[in-house]
Amino acid sequence: MPLLQYDALLVLSFGGPEGEDDVIPFLENVTKGRGIPRERLAEVGEHYYHFGGVSPINEQNRQLISNIEAELESRGYDLPVYFGNRNWHPFAEDAAKQLQADGRTNVLVFATSAWGGYSACRQYDEDIARMREITPEITYTKLYQFFGKSKFINLEAKYLLDAIGEKPEKNRAVLFTAHSVPTAADNASGGPDDANLYSRQVAEAAKLVARRANLTDYEVVWQSRSGNPATPWLEPDIVDRVRELHAEEGIEHVVVVPIGFITDHMEVVWDLDTELKAACDELGIELDRVPTVGLDPVFANMVVDLCERVAVKVAPENISMVTMQGCTVNGAPCKPDCCAPVRRPAPAEAQAN
Repeated sequence: MPLLQYDALLVLSFGGPEGEDDVIPFLENVTKGRGIPRERLAEVGEHYYHFGGVSPINEQNRQLISNIEAELESRGYDLPVYFGNRNWHPFAEDAAKQLQADGRTNVLVFATSAWGGYSACRQYDEDIARMREITPEITYTKLYQFFGKSKFINLEAKYLLDAIGEKPEKNRAVLFTAHSVPTAADNASGGPDDANLYSRQVAEAAKLVARRANLTDYEVVWQSRSGNPATPWLEPDIVDRVRELHAEEGIEHVVVVPIGFITDHMEVVWDLDTELKAACDELGIELDRVPTVGLDPVFANMVVDLCERVAVKVAPENISMVTMQGCTVNGAPCKPDCCAPVRRPAPAEAQAN
């Protein structure tokens, strides 16, 4: 029973509003310190108001937690699972106080991201460091990234094949999409000796999923960029690329794999299911958006596998050729200068996402 040394598991995520009154305060938290005017936040808020002010992320994380609890119980563990967010209730700091009140002292942390990079990994370290400041008696151990685990790859491939079904391959494009970041942030991901870790991990995971699905024709694209239009971000943008594929290659069917997101975020239900869908409808393109995989019981099984590997101090299986790290204690970065934050552009030009 390797997990007996731990007394809790914390699922640490980004957070999202759960009603119209939450939207602007949530966006203010997300963009804190960036000087973004309230009127710009109101514009971005329209994406949330389209869904009644509710992002799907919190409810889906609660379902994920329920699945993890069931998996832990099936393995004979009595390990309570807590929930904390960076940007909305339940806040990570409140989760830390609850852990403290419940007498927890040795806590595993599952950050809901498969990747390296500042936003995807190191910012969660910063969240943990803030938690540690208010609960110094608690030790927090963050689990490894998991983009290269076979269960994750197999699950993505299964969902992709289910979406493709028996539809013809002719005039079809398969696009793997993840959240774009500024190219400077991607350059910094992994540190000087392992640069561009984020984009390399995404490309590697897409390759492994495509190989497992027996597909050779696919592309990696990016989505949901924000901020100063003059700042270079990872490209191509998914909507721009779909328009190009239609114009240049006569593509009539697009299959989109949101590999960058383990559950539905606003970036999935708005940027893909709404904006991309509208562009495809305009062009007469059939769009199949592959479901996110985080609510499948196999995903929860993988999370508990990660817990057990950390407990016995064994790195998780990694079928990729790219670095898979992220396991640190009390908010320490993976290594010095790893995924250091990049200075934001001038606030007058910045945008919220």
